[in-house]
Amino acid sequence: MAAKFAKKDTGRSGSHENITFIRQMLAELRRVAEKENADMLCYLIEMAYVEAGDLQARM
Repeated sequence: MAAKFAKKDTGRSGSHENITFIRQMLAELRRVAEKENADMLCYLIEMAYVEAGDLQARM
């Protein structure tokens, strides 16, 4: 069975919404990782969170 992929949104507002969504999900994942005392996961998720914030700032 072939996976279906969403059509890439090339609009700026759509991209901004996508990055905002990703950043929100990363914040939630970090909270879960903190509860599990998963220090390396927290670090990696935080790095992705910061990157998403940088992307938002450039839009």
